[in-house]
Formats: sequence, C-alpha cells, structure tokens
Amino acid sequence: MNTKAPPARSNLTRSEFLRAASSLACASCAGLAFGPRAASASPVPPAVPPAPSADELKAARDENQFTANWLTDLFEAIDREVDPAVQQRLLQACGRGCFRRHQFKQDLAAAGKGNADKLVEAYRMFFGIERDGDLVHIRYGDHCFCPAAHHPPKGPKDLHCECTRASHEAIFETALGRPITVELVESIRRGGQTCHLIAHLA
Repeated sequence: MNTKAPPARSNLTRSEFLRAASSLACASCAGLAFGPRAASASPVPPAVPPAPSADELKAARDENQFTANWLTDLFEAIDREVDPAVQQRLLQACGRGCFRRHQFKQDLAAAGKGNADKLVEAYRMFFGIERDGDLVHIRYGDHCFCPAAHHPPKGPKDLHCECTRASHEAIFETALGRPITVELVESIRRGGQTCHLIAHLA
C-alpha cells in the first residue's frame, strides 16, 4: 500500500493561472510602454498568485506558441489572398476594436473631449507627442508594444500598422467629435527607428 503523500499542487486551475499570468504580463507591458507613472499608478500592488506547476507552465507556453503560429498563418493568408484595400479595412477594424477594449484609450478621448490641447496633454502620459499648428505628432519608443505584432514577419507593407493608425484615429475622432485623418509616417515594423504618426486636425 502506498502511503506517500501526493505532491503539493497549486490551488489555481489552468484557466485561473493563465488569467493571472496575462494580468501580470499586461502590468509589465504597461510599465515598459508607458513609463513609471503608469506602472506605479496603483498604490496597492496586485496579489502574487501561487507558483504554477511545471505542467501549467508547459501548457501556457504551448498555448502561446499555438496562438503565435496561428496569427502568423492568418497574416500570411491575408497578405496572399485578400485585396489590399480589404486588408487595410480589416486591420483598421481591429484598431477601432482596440480603442473600445482598452479603458486608457477611452480615458484619453474623454480627457480631451472637445479640446485638442487637452487631448494632447492627456496623451503625454503614454506617448511622445507635440502639436505644431493643425498637426499633432505622436511618437513611440524603439519597439512595437502590441503583443499581437510580436510574431508575424515584419516588412515594408506591414499590415499591423493600420491597426495602430486606426486606433489613434478612433481616439481623436471620439474626443473631437469629427473625422480626423491620422497619417503613418514611420513604423518600426516597416523598418523605421520608431513609430511616428501625425493627426491632421484640419
């Protein structure tokens, strides 16, 4: 008869672990992308979940790799099979969805409601930004922050940049209550040193 106690396991289910890991990853990304102000916005640190088991870590790695492969295949199929105009509309729809899903983007629009100068000031918490008359220059750092863009191959016509552009258009249009054109000047995924966009206010 085997009386040996079973090995201790985390109380987290696999889905609970994945949710907790995603939350920690998002918090780390916020610190990298938006600087120390965003990373330290809450005075109460999040609770640290129990250490995952080896099986849970492997399951998370496998799921991440599966998703990365699937996204790569999807982008390659879109690039190969879909008309360029439709490609742009698809990614622009993702960018508008990103605006709806992320509260900080909605908060930017709310902070600048009806006033371009207030919108620019709100943007400073997260992006490099400057206004030159009717042109608003938005700049990122030296890498792409979107997790969905980490795996698909880069290139001079990279589709993912249309998602970013449309997301900023959604912020400006929601804040100012009228159509705004955001121009993509440079992007890291298209071979640039940074991501540089210009919102045309007139």
